Amino acid sequence: MNLNLTDRAAAVLASSAGIGRGIAAALAAEGARVAISGRDPKRIEHTVAEMREQFGDRVFGEALDVTDGPALEAYLHRVRERFGAVDILVTNAGGPPPGPAADLSLEALDAACELTLKSAVRAIRTVLPWMRARKWGRIIAVTSSSVREPIPNLVLSNIFRPALTGYLKTLAGEVARDGVLVNSVCTGAFDTDRMRSLCQARADAAGMPLEAVLRQAGEVLPVGRIGSPAEFGALVAFLASDQAAFLTGAAIPLDGGASHGLF
Repeated sequence: MNLNLTDRAAAVLASSAGIGRGIAAALAAEGARVAISGRDPKRIEHTVAEMREQFGDRVFGEALDVTDGPALEAYLHRVRERFGAVDILVTNAGGPPPGPAADLSLEALDAACELTLKSAVRAIRTVLPWMRARKWGRIIAVTSSSVREPIPNLVLSNIFRPALTGYLKTLAGEVARDGVLVNSVCTGAFDTDRMRSLCQARADAAGMPLEAVLRQAGEVLPVGRIGSPAEFGALVAFLASDQAAFLTGAAIPLDGGASHGLF
């Protein structure tokens, strides 16, 4: 299948590792020009060097904390200056810290709002006028299975992932006739630093090796394993393509069959 992404310009936030990197690699493999970002300058430098070995100068990256609003907007303007456009925006951010609802502090609530909700809205508001002017754009948000079913001890994710999804669904209906499609992918268990961190806490509490807990996390899924970032990237590349031109306003679960709902 030809996804027709050659020379499309993509900005993938929080993409120096994990799911974000998997997405960036999938888009670059389809011929897109890809801008990556992440908070750790050394990690970004390393990731860019590795990806350029495979994809050449179609990839560039900068250190960026998505909770720094002015820096995020300036980064996206630089992507546009370098590529001439931002055709594809993938919003992504590290997950907010775990914790129960009963102990939630207002400080934690504000920080998670900046990370999980406001960073995505700010990035979308920046690129949307450019996409509408060109009559073509793809906005794809990385969210969580918590959109469909709250996850115990992850109250901040349970609050802000659904909030972002509501914004995206509303936006999708407003901009579809301008050629801008808006979708999200609700991630389940993938082999990422975030997943390993959460499993490490369980491993420590149970006195078990981390790898055993990761294996258990996969065994409870219908597919019998956790996912890889490359698999996530493949779905996002499809959503960014001309082949998905009739798909907008969707929140797609990519969770190895973990969701129990019909929708």
